[in-house]
Amino acid sequence: MVTNSNEIDTDARVSSFREAYRESEIPPGYRGGVHFLVTNTMVLAAVVLCVMQLTAVQAWEWWTIPITFLYANLSEYLGHRFVMHKPRPGFGLIFKRHTKQHHRFFTHTTMPVDSFRDFKAVLFPPILIGFFLGAFGTPIALLIGHFASVNSAWLFAITGLLYFLNYEYLHSAYHLPNDHWVTRMPGMARLRRLHQTHHDQSIMTKCNFNITYPVCDWLFRTLK
Repeated sequence: MVTNSNEIDTDARVSSFREAYRESEIPPGYRGGVHFLVTNTMVLAAVVLCVMQLTAVQAWEWWTIPITFLYANLSEYLGHRFVMHKPRPGFGLIFKRHTKQHHRFFTHTTMPVDSFRDFKAVLFPPILIGFFLGAFGTPIALLIGHFASVNSAWLFAITGLLYFLNYEYLHSAYHLPNDHWVTRMPGMARLRRLHQTHHDQSIMTKCNFNITYPVCDWLFRTLK
């Protein structure tokens, strides 16, 4: 097997960046497993609260679920393509964390984490969870509740929350070691390859912006 010298140089830069990132960005007491547990607890608790608000759901209201899935997929695509990869006024923290940090911590030749502490560079911090769910969810939920039904608004919230959790599951799986049992799950190999392609720094602003399912990448012809 021939190893490209450019890949060797890139891997060396990644290794250097990882050490600097761990020193400056990961607190001594950080635990990736705890971070993952906190995310699950927050989101699932919110889902349970929303489910408790449902009353006598009508057949037509269940259509909120697939429609919300498509909206969430579009939001994921647009947020990733036009906010995470392009500096925008007011969104500097998001651009920095994603393009300047995440894409330097992980490249297409250095995708796996070295330890669970590295999940600090993968999982969303709580403040950004609040931002994305609030910015892309709350206004739409209020409109749905006003123009459709209250049940539809709660179903929108439930689906959106579970979609986000699914996002975190899949994104974490893409950065697990190659021999991890999760990587052998059905369909995972293809999704991991799509995300790995996106992490090629020469094309990361051009393709594969869906982290979960490449619906909008296919629709907008950015699937590679």
